[in-house]
Amino acid sequence: MQFINGGVCAAKGFKANGIHCGIRKNRTKRDLTLIVSEKKAAAAGVYTTNLVKGAPNVVTKENISDGYASAAICNSGNANTCNANGIEVAKEMCSLTAAALGIDAKDVIVASTGVIGQPLDITPIKNGIPELVNGLSYDGSSAAEGIMTTDTKPKEVAVSFTIGGKECKIGGIAKGSGMIHPNMATMLVFITTDVAITPEMLQKALSADIKTTFNMVSVDGDTSTNDMVTVMANGMAENEIITAEGEAYGTFCKALNTVNVQLCKMIAGDGEGATKLLECAVSGAENEAIAKTVAKSVICSSLTKAAMFGADANWGRVLCAIGYSGANVDVTKIDVSFKSSAGEIVVCQNGAGVDFSEKIAKEILLKEEITILVNLNSGTASALAWGCDLTYDYVKINGDYRT
Repeated sequence: MQFINGGVCAAKGFKANGIHCGIRKNRTKRDLTLIVSEKKAAAAGVYTTNLVKGAPNVVTKENISDGYASAAICNSGNANTCNANGIEVAKEMCSLTAAALGIDAKDVIVASTGVIGQPLDITPIKNGIPELVNGLSYDGSSAAEGIMTTDTKPKEVAVSFTIGGKECKIGGIAKGSGMIHPNMATMLVFITTDVAITPEMLQKALSADIKTTFNMVSVDGDTSTNDMVTVMANGMAENEIITAEGEAYGTFCKALNTVNVQLCKMIAGDGEGATKLLECAVSGAENEAIAKTVAKSVICSSLTKAAMFGADANWGRVLCAIGYSGANVDVTKIDVSFKSSAGEIVVCQNGAGVDFSEKIAKEILLKEEITILVNLNSGTASALAWGCDLTYDYVKINGDYRT
């Protein structure tokens, strides 16, 4: 497994582009992205658990219900959610894309992100399609910019690996800065691969992987209406098609997980107003469910997040979050440590505080990436969750997000 450049265009046969079409007022911000496969691809998707769903989610789920897609189009600046004509607009985005590419509208994945409850005018999208299509390239780095809203940086990653002697690649781009919370906490992720795999096995791999990746990310405790992860696999690596579990499937799942974990960290580290990426690593749990519940609770704790912003080794907030998580744990066995590139320090053992240097602890917590280590000392199961610190800027960004 090797990290490579290319994002969604790393895999063979994929082109992409991102432009400013006029949805967003700032002309320096791209607001429309297109990803196209040269061959019709197997497709899979997972969607927000919020009962209020963006129209694009509904249309995409319907479009790829047959397990195939050829392209994905996404706009930023407007979520196309809670609009009377939302489904109509989402379908028109598919039709316009399909006409320009010479494909079936049912083979288009459509997504939107931005303000909820604001009508989406199809005109700028319609006018932008020719430029979007004409600019498609195997570089496609602009695609990651076209799906951004409050993100401060593009998020893309890709890896290469081998299946049956054939070089394979998988890559992805993501957007996600606010309204990120466990249970499809991705905002938007588009993954592409040249692996040959059936739609059924692709969906199985994706559905399984999000349980330990995107469902373990939280920025602010708000589950978005438009969260979606889709994968297109066009088979152009020419490996023997994966139709069942086995060595090839295991290798593919490992590559998918590698990409998704990196995107999770990018999403969490670029949370709205964030200055630090937080990782909670739980070990010694009785079972995985307990480990995941504890990790999520710690990473979602506003008080813990605020303490990390202030580089305050207030470990009591970590125990507090574990205590109200609902997980069945023995609090008298819990050990807690803080770790970063500056070192590691134990702050709690057997559910009680220990003497530690506040100075050293602060040096550790001043770093941009911090791991909160929790050992429950009750078993062998473990889990990871990702989040960010809670800062003044989060309130500033969301205080006037719409206006």
